[in-house]
Amino acid sequence: MSIDRNKKLSFATRSVHAGYDSSANEGSLNPPIYMTSTYAFDNVEQGAGRFSGEEKGHFYSRISNPTQEILESRLADLEEGEAALATASGMGAITATLWTLVGPGDQILVDKTLYGCTFSFMEHGLKKFGVDICYVDFTDHGELQSQLSDKTKVIYFETPVNPNMRVIDIAAVSTLVKDYSPDIKIMVDNTYCTPALQRPLTLGADLVVHSATKYLGGHGDLIAGAVVGDAETIQQIRLFGLKDMTGAVISPMTVFLILRGIKTLQLRMERHCQNAQAIAEMLHQHPAVDQVFFPGLKTDPWHAMASTQMDDFGGMIALELKGGYDASVRMLNKLKLAKLAVSLGDAETLIQHPASMTHSVYTLEERAAHGISEGLVRISAGLEAIEDIIADLEQALES
Repeated sequence: MSIDRNKKLSFATRSVHAGYDSSANEGSLNPPIYMTSTYAFDNVEQGAGRFSGEEKGHFYSRISNPTQEILESRLADLEEGEAALATASGMGAITATLWTLVGPGDQILVDKTLYGCTFSFMEHGLKKFGVDICYVDFTDHGELQSQLSDKTKVIYFETPVNPNMRVIDIAAVSTLVKDYSPDIKIMVDNTYCTPALQRPLTLGADLVVHSATKYLGGHGDLIAGAVVGDAETIQQIRLFGLKDMTGAVISPMTVFLILRGIKTLQLRMERHCQNAQAIAEMLHQHPAVDQVFFPGLKTDPWHAMASTQMDDFGGMIALELKGGYDASVRMLNKLKLAKLAVSLGDAETLIQHPASMTHSVYTLEERAAHGISEGLVRISAGLEAIEDIIADLEQALES
């Protein structure tokens, strides 16, 4: 069967093949792992050309590596961006990007709910160096518009939001901001969805960040991150935010593991979504549960929005029990199959208590202000047989 090279291949096919040519690598089906810190030059002129950027090629693995280059090409293709940069962690991607884009006196408009470590970096990192952090409910477009100013350099948000599952309209926010100033960078954390379910760059965002630790790697055996966007900005992040400010350099072996994980990304996301839908529907009917936050439920306030901008509803669920915090603790401590653990996107079903774990860097008052209740429970639906996951949750809820 011949392949029409002018026709764009499907997402699943690009997840396996994009960015790599086995014929250029001794026929190796899998990309070689280049375990080298530095690169030899043929002559002084070649070395000078690579350092200046006038000649293509690698010169030091803090900046680039051939294995890493394959992953970055694949991620850019899947997110439909021009270029990507892989980093040592999701926080490495976020911090390298923001150190590049802002300085003292600049403002970042941030959605009111964030992953705990992102919130901590905004509060205890950027603020310390004179960056103004302004929290806004990004689902209230009037409020967002009222906070835009000449100081605004970056718009930052997650969707769905970690951990309370609010859904933010990427296209509407992008249009509103770009109408005010096309120079403001719109930055979206796409970790919950991955490009298998949502592609923010096609909806008007400028930059996408990931914790590749989660669904991209998919097996709970690595820490990594990535940022995707236009080639010029990514190069600036690589040569300043990564090289000089954070040093958040990814290991070639970690890159290899992510490439392996991405090959099955679409298949895994389909199962994560199916299992999450079934779990959410069970929880919605359970007498011990007060609220379920999952955009796949037709009763969810964000269902219509999610249906528009996401290809499926994801593998993440949040819930509140009628007994509040005490009931949540009892339920979590009764689980047998689901693992009480932070992170998400693993093959195992993971469940955790954000207020005491991933979002504990917020004070009690800050959690209340930012929409993170003390009794909230977060579930990352795994790949196990759904009847086994549900049976475990049901026996835990009996407590």
